[in-house]
Amino acid sequence: MQQSAVPELAHTQTRPIHWLATATAVAGVVALSSVVQPGSATAAQSASGPAGADTPAAAAPPSTAGVRFPLDCGPVKAVVAKKATGDLDGDGRPETVAVVHCDAPMGTPPDGVYVLTRAAAGDKPRLVATLVEPAERLTVTDFAVRARAVSATLLGYSSDSVPSCCPDVKTPAKWQWKGSAFVRSTPAGAHSV
Repeated sequence: MQQSAVPELAHTQTRPIHWLATATAVAGVVALSSVVQPGSATAAQSASGPAGADTPAAAAPPSTAGVRFPLDCGPVKAVVAKKATGDLDGDGRPETVAVVHCDAPMGTPPDGVYVLTRAAAGDKPRLVATLVEPAERLTVTDFAVRARAVSATLLGYSSDSVPSCCPDVKTPAKWQWKGSAFVRSTPAGAHSV
């Protein structure tokens, strides 16, 4: 057997400093990977057409900023509690659905659900539909826009004698664009609390 001409290598015996250096390097890689992320993937085509014209895929959803919602809030302002976007009517331009209520200092103000759109990029957002009227005294939870539909759970009251703090009716609801209007459906299994 031939003896090695090279003495024992220093890295063949681990010491605590080696483990500390390895752990520090791994932590650095993890931290760096959480900062450096790839861009988001999209299935949309390029925003410019053959002559550089804007296509509907490039349209940004309407903003709720500056929109006057049809709520009578008296001395307080209207607050957009939740919002979601999606192409609800299939025209290639996204709509924004907003859950709005008055900024009441006490209690649970009822919600209104509104759909905003705009005709073209740069146009002001405009209100095109009201899905839930604040007069219905409903609170909106589990709100989402998916697969060209708006879904939510509506908390309400079985009678006027039920205190506003304690809704006793829970109804799932879904709205979809059908031709010229949003049509509401209640999924199977709807029930009271």
